[in-house]
Amino acid sequence: MPDATDADGLTVGQVSTRLGVTVRALHHWDEIGLARPSLRTAAGYRLYTAGDLERLHRIVVYREIGLGLDRIRAVLDDSTTDVPGALRAQRAQVAERIDRLQQLSAGLDRMIDAHEHGLLLTIEQQAAVFGPRWNPDWPAQARQRYGDTTQWRQYAERSASRGPEEWQTVADAAAGLDRALADAMAAGVTPGSPEANQLVERHREVFASYFPLTRQMQVCLGRRYEADPAFAAHYDGIRAGLATWLRRIIDACARAHGIDPDTATWQ
Repeated sequence: MPDATDADGLTVGQVSTRLGVTVRALHHWDEIGLARPSLRTAAGYRLYTAGDLERLHRIVVYREIGLGLDRIRAVLDDSTTDVPGALRAQRAQVAERIDRLQQLSAGLDRMIDAHEHGLLLTIEQQAAVFGPRWNPDWPAQARQRYGDTTQWRQYAERSASRGPEEWQTVADAAAGLDRALADAMAAGVTPGSPEANQLVERHREVFASYFPLTRQMQVCLGRRYEADPAFAAHYDGIRAGLATWLRRIIDACARAHGIDPDTATWQ
């Protein structure tokens, strides 16, 4: 390698700044013989000539479109390489990557909307899925009340992946549970019985469509079913006294698992 003065070329640092690549990358390309500086100063410092810089520009361009270093070497140095073919193959890979990123972007948009709004259905879709008694203001009210909780985040994550068909499955499961509860109460099923405990477990499974429900949380929810006018109206509208009966079977099942319903907390 011929010697030169600094005026004959650019140093590694200067090239790094000019091309926007790291000094480490330039040293690596030098070590593997991809882009070696043509000159050295008397003190042994590398210097890049105008020709070296042109090659580096090409390397940077090919690297930015995703070609690996071996493929770049072939494109630059192997006269038998089908350069248009290599670029078309890379373009196909880029197109696939763009498609994946667009899908990821759409998924992120849905996740953001789910965290901010809870339910990603139009008002018409909500009515079709949940029935005419559904209030489209409920998701916004729930967001305002519970938006800073772990359970809202868990609910949003589930909601982001659901469309009308998935929500219809959830709604059907909840409606089926309501009917089973009313039938059991009418049949005289007593709290603490195997039949009642099975319904409590079914309630936890159905509720898991929204967020994981511990037994202690279920006890707290049972209290709310009885005390909250909206919840009580829903269950008592199915069968008179159902809200209280549901709370009682939840409490009895909790006791069977060593939980005191009187001291249970939301955890």
